[in-house]
Amino acid sequence: MGCFRYPVEIGDWYAERFERVEALVDTGASYSMLPTPLLESLDVTPIKRMWFHVADGGRIRRSLGYTWIRVDGQLAITLVVFAETDSVPLLGSHALESLGMGVDPVNKRLFEIDALLL
Repeated sequence: MGCFRYPVEIGDWYAERFERVEALVDTGASYSMLPTPLLESLDVTPIKRMWFHVADGGRIRRSLGYTWIRVDGQLAITLVVFAETDSVPLLGSHALESLGMGVDPVNKRLFEIDALLL
């Protein structure tokens, strides 16, 4: 599937302050990843550390925290990975599912989906 950039807003814990970023939409990524300075400026607190497999075949250990994310007016709490300062913001599958959004890679857009309760 092709990746594309999409505007998202990352908020503080109280959903009072938001910062807009252009994130790379990647359904192959479990979690969203954002530069640590951005998350720190919004007072996002790391709650745990996890190991991650990365595209080059390696493994890295990163901190994760919870924060608000808003896309096209949809708002949700999601886990985010604290990334390097120069990392490209990434919108992963956990946030997309929390937002109730699907991906249309051909038209480079996100759209509302029905969730499953099976």
